[in-house]
Amino acid sequence: MIATLIPGPALTFGRDTFRCAIGRSGVTQAKREGDGATPAGLLPLRRVFYRADRVARPAAPVPVEPLAPSDGWCDDPRDAAYNRFVTLPYAGHHEELWRTDHLYDMIGVLGWNDAPPEADRGSAIFLHVAAPDFTPTEGCIALEPAALRSVLAAGLTAIRVPLGG
Repeated sequence: MIATLIPGPALTFGRDTFRCAIGRSGVTQAKREGDGATPAGLLPLRRVFYRADRVARPAAPVPVEPLAPSDGWCDDPRDAAYNRFVTLPYAGHHEELWRTDHLYDMIGVLGWNDAPPEADRGSAIFLHVAAPDFTPTEGCIALEPAALRSVLAAGLTAIRVPLGG
């Protein structure tokens, strides 16, 4: 099933609408690394990671894997592993997926700039847990934990992100 981002911002999925956070720069068709924007397009859900020490395994229609402290994501456009999962320590610039806050307790990896990755087109576009005050993200889409768990269990396969969403 496909969810759709709507103004608010919110995510519609079936008959439900969930408040969400998106990138601090809004939605763009011209996504660039570090611009803080959420990319417009149809973003397929590739896989889900979760913190097994904090939350129960979420049900999802894609592979679900527990995170480890050594898990990261390369966001260095000059690196061969750009926009890919990496094992830490890692020499290239990267994001740690094992965080002290709760934002990455559940992470849905969204298909953006990954087939194959192109330098500077954006990386680490995830569906993850929102901050309690729904602070804008760096380009990801974020939901409160119960909503994230609900859409994953209900069969989320992609998110449609229109311009103006």
